[in-house]
Amino acid sequence: MKKIILTIAIVLGGLGVFAQPTPPTGSTGHTGAGQNGPIGGGAPIDGGLSILLLMSVAYGAKRTIQIIKKDSQN
Repeated sequence: MKKIILTIAIVLGGLGVFAQPTPPTGSTGHTGAGQNGPIGGGAPIDGGLSILLLMSVAYGAKRTIQIIKKDSQN
């Protein structure tokens, strides 16, 4: 019963996200990043993705080495 109530609460809580009004435009009709640009500007995400990729490769290498060492001891 608790799972059903939790699921309903999450679904209904998520519906409020879609009900938000669009942000107002400036006096010139632009949203701040240009007329056709994304709201809030174009934030670069390349640096974060590169770091995430390097960290995941390092973690995978670490786990692989641990598994190989564990198998060689047995």
